[in-house]
Amino acid sequence: MKQNILFDLDDTLIYCNRYFYFVIDQFIDSMTDYFRGFELSPEIIRNKQTEIDIARVHAIGFKSDHFPQSFIDTYRHFSDFVGRATSVVEEDMLWKLGRSVYEHEVEPYPYMEETLHSLASSGHELHLYTGGELLIQQRKIEKMQLQRYFGNRIYIRSHKNNEAMENILQEGGFDRSSTWMIGNSIRTDVVPALTSGIHAIHMKADSEWVYNIVGIDIVPKGAFYTLNQLNEIPDTIHSYLFERSSNSMI
Repeated sequence: MKQNILFDLDDTLIYCNRYFYFVIDQFIDSMTDYFRGFELSPEIIRNKQTEIDIARVHAIGFKSDHFPQSFIDTYRHFSDFVGRATSVVEEDMLWKLGRSVYEHEVEPYPYMEETLHSLASSGHELHLYTGGELLIQQRKIEKMQLQRYFGNRIYIRSHKNNEAMENILQEGGFDRSSTWMIGNSIRTDVVPALTSGIHAIHMKADSEWVYNIVGIDIVPKGAFYTLNQLNEIPDTIHSYLFERSSNSMI
């Protein structure tokens, strides 16, 4: 029973959050140095940067400038708060630091290759649905040679939400009873999938961005699983299909 399987990219197939956290730690170190003597704790700085960053994502989507701009806005916020003059040099350094997150190496999650190969070999049609900017996401896709599995079935959107999911499903003429969305984000992967009436698999990330954590108040129309490892996906899907087929014969 051929299925249409949409995969998220960042923190589902490849690592992403760990690089952002690493750069944020560097940002906090710089801020602590700049504001030495003003009693700004790392926790206060981190919370404000997170608040500003999430507000920007809500406003403009997953555009690359939202992250470095959150550094600048946090820096300016605390400069105003404590009455410290801003510096063009410091702002330039913080901007470059924020942009550096997009230059890190691309690293696959365990079992990425085996999982995609298993599903494709079983006759399923694989799709890639990722949030972000075209050039940045294409670099990751090319680095991992993911075209081998997804071909031209790749969707890159600046906003990942219910509307974007619905547009992809409608434009692609997907049979919703045989379509799956697999991703780590409850907000941008799971909730839009369940809202649109397709199957969903939530992949638990090693560390989750607070933006992705929301409640689920939708009753699934199909399958909904939470898994820990990519290599659990093929058996999970095939077991569901077997059970559904068996029930239909009763």
